[in-house]
Amino acid sequence: MIAVIETGGKQYLVGAGQKLKIEKLPEEEGGSVVFDKVLLIIDGDTVLVGKPYLKGVTVEADIARQGRLRKIKILRYHSKTRRRRRKGHRQHFTEVAIKSIKK
Repeated sequence: MIAVIETGGKQYLVGAGQKLKIEKLPEEEGGSVVFDKVLLIIDGDTVLVGKPYLKGVTVEADIARQGRLRKIKILRYHSKTRRRRRKGHRQHFTEVAIKSIKK
């Protein structure tokens, strides 16, 4: 069974046993989280599509770890003034392990 969930303003295609990195959640490591914004479920030949979400369908996941991604380097250059600007950013993330998809 495969589902499409929405969290952190993004959509993810998930299945049971899968690990993925999503936008940071306020829960602690080792805890669990339930995603109730499920957009689509594919179960064999059956496809259920929500308008926009499916009612009564949840995806349960365990929080594996909290962390920060590698630094992204941002470079800006203004050609006429020869001005250069360099910045960096490290995005926070939560790694979750999908346990089950419940209809």
